[in-house]
Amino acid sequence: MAARILCLLLALLLAPVSWGERLAVIVSADTPVTRLSVKQLQRIYLRKTLIGPDGIPWRPLNLPADHPLRRFFSHRVLRRDPEALAEYWNERYFQGVLPPYVVASETAVLRYVATTPGAIGYLHACHLDDDSVRVVAVFELPSRHAGDCLRP
Repeated sequence: MAARILCLLLALLLAPVSWGERLAVIVSADTPVTRLSVKQLQRIYLRKTLIGPDGIPWRPLNLPADHPLRRFFSHRVLRRDPEALAEYWNERYFQGVLPPYVVASETAVLRYVATTPGAIGYLHACHLDDDSVRVVAVFELPSRHAGDCLRP
């Protein structure tokens, strides 16, 4: 019986990961960060933490406000809708703090993060295709987002 349970656990551990049902937060492969908590991501995306551990400024990226992944990320990490952050960014703007950059697609996120020191972004994990970026956080997506991996 114990051997059967051990085999089952081993099979689960060795089973391929279905990245398509997850949102991955990525940084450049050169970034020394290997993991970020929700609290750390909040601070980076709300521009309360401006400098990474390597002394390079964080350059957070967002997808457009109406993109389903942006909405999911905003709810899960920032605990607010993208529209609800408008007042926050208006106040921060007058303090000289700009909101995260907005890029048009997940492909743009991947390319920008791979080539820009300090960049951090999010995308469907199924779009990860090389070693130019490092995954620092992963979030399970609701099933309604699972088919979105067909379009970058």
